[in-house]
Amino acid sequence: MTQPVWSPSTSAFERSRLRRFLERTSCQTLAELRARAAQDPAWYWKAAVSDLGIAWQRPPSTVLELSRGLPWASFFPDAQYNHVADLLARWGTSDRPALLWEGDDGATAVLTYRDLSSLVPRVAGALAELGVTAGDRVGIFLPMLPETALVTLALGWLGAIAVPIFSGFGPEAVAARLQDAEATLLVTADAFSRRGQLVRLKEIADRALAHCPTVRRVLVVRRSGTDIPWTSNRDHWWHERLAAVSAPPSATLTDATSPYMLIYTSGTTGRPKGTVHVQAGFPIKAAHDLAYCFDVQTDDRVLWLTDLGWMMGPWLIQGTLLLGATAVLYEGTPDWPTADRLWQLVARHRITVLGLTPTVVRALMARNAAPQERHDLSSLRAFGSTGEPWNPTPWWWLFEAVGARLRPIINYSGGTEIGGGIVGCTTIEPQAPCAFTGPVPGMAADVVDETGRSVRGRVGELVVRQPWVGMTAGFWRDPDRYLATYWSRWPHLWVHGDWALVDDSGFWYILGRSDDTLKIAGKRMGPAEVESVAVAHPAVQEAAVIGIPDPVKGETLVVFCILRRGSEPSEQLAQEIQDLIARELGKPLRPQRVHFVSDLPRTRNAKIMRRVVRAAYLGLDPGDLSALENPAAVEELLALGSAVRAQTKTSESNERSTQ
Repeated sequence: MTQPVWSPSTSAFERSRLRRFLERTSCQTLAELRARAAQDPAWYWKAAVSDLGIAWQRPPSTVLELSRGLPWASFFPDAQYNHVADLLARWGTSDRPALLWEGDDGATAVLTYRDLSSLVPRVAGALAELGVTAGDRVGIFLPMLPETALVTLALGWLGAIAVPIFSGFGPEAVAARLQDAEATLLVTADAFSRRGQLVRLKEIADRALAHCPTVRRVLVVRRSGTDIPWTSNRDHWWHERLAAVSAPPSATLTDATSPYMLIYTSGTTGRPKGTVHVQAGFPIKAAHDLAYCFDVQTDDRVLWLTDLGWMMGPWLIQGTLLLGATAVLYEGTPDWPTADRLWQLVARHRITVLGLTPTVVRALMARNAAPQERHDLSSLRAFGSTGEPWNPTPWWWLFEAVGARLRPIINYSGGTEIGGGIVGCTTIEPQAPCAFTGPVPGMAADVVDETGRSVRGRVGELVVRQPWVGMTAGFWRDPDRYLATYWSRWPHLWVHGDWALVDDSGFWYILGRSDDTLKIAGKRMGPAEVESVAVAHPAVQEAAVIGIPDPVKGETLVVFCILRRGSEPSEQLAQEIQDLIARELGKPLRPQRVHFVSDLPRTRNAKIMRRVVRAAYLGLDPGDLSALENPAAVEELLALGSAVRAQTKTSESNERSTQ
């Protein structure tokens, strides 16, 4: 039996929004609420939007429309709703901070809700004067700035469609998204600082726009004051256009099902997938999950280490503001210019909910960057974690060395196409290391075997059996790819592509992507299980595990390790790691090789791209690499794999010559 290591205090239970929601729905337990929601999603989401105080421009007469089948489920199909008009009508007279911002260079800014109620319509007016109308697609190629939130909200106000683009992309990846969306305008900045180095964003944008004929206007935020190239009649300064707005427009009447955001996510193969999100979808799901998983209320300040191009960026902005809380935007990295920068942020801005990834925790742990007594973390109520599975060692470090065993780690996993979480934790349930307490309320999640039947106590596919608010309205102009990706394996089941496990205590675990599956000597498993053993070695900071073809076992393991500072690669260390894995998981799972690398290919949100590791190492097509933050890691793996193949070929040749 898995033993919980954290339980909610009486005060945490009493303040809980989820506890109050249980009372309003007459459900005695969370298990009862989850079961009823799985049986009747229309009942659940009607109750949830009422509890969240969603204010319709025209109320719905129907909650859920299924005439086109589950893949095309439509919530509130006859309602009118504009999520930006809703949040400003509710909170726009408040002088509470809506946005707190800190830059890489330490600069700060504060915008209140009253400021938003003035600025958002003005930004919308500037966009409208540049030709943006309802339904137009507008690229946002910005770091996390106050202007990033303002333009995202202003597009929702106008009924236009935001296209967030990761601020670390090169021109080819930027162009691919703008081309696919047929964007008419791009919002970018002159340049910004990252780890003290200037990222010349406008120059990257100009190179991308050479291949994007539909983009007729560019709106440029002056962030750094750097000299930049300028195209007359196309490029416009943000501050000048804002000052020229004479009559800000009123909020557009938009259907609840009107698209408002087109956000791209990388596929295993082929071009990026443009996921379509609607006004009464993603923003409500974000607010819902923040309210019921993280217990965010109007006195909370939420910081998530993210970029707008990762779904957690729009999720943070729209969900937090719909709840009337404070969204904290951070432009920089968590360990620059000093290893304790993250704890400085928490203390300086009185953060109550801090969202990060296990990779960030591993990096801070390797630098001995625990806050200790130097930083006042008394405001901090909970951690959030998403992006990848946990290993036990960093989970415990965060829980004990940073959280003093007092603060829950709200494990949260879903995706861009989900609009939020499938499984998660809540602040009113006991928690176990690395685990989820169950499906996010409102998500009819399950774990199934290869026949589509529910399983417990063994690894299976994570699926969702019912539609939910926040579900993507398909892929942009590509319905067949959407159906093939999520709905083609079993009728009426959304197959998310993750391996999951529900143990005998009822705790849930994500074990990695199912396309990363390992099958060694007939045993199927996720790479996270092996990686957790590898990082338990005191020399290993991070690990990635892949399977490669083997003539005897069918597949054998190869482990790639990033070592801690002070540890040096050696044959002896590689053998120690091999022996450790064999001892903990069984001799058939002893890795064939252990390689030491300087980095692993990962996305900006720190998720290791194991399919890229495997493809590069084996010399195969790695598929879409546009979300990759560190291309040099791929080059290292290509060289490593090439050397191994050459060595193997030489050995085989020598063996044949001696026969």
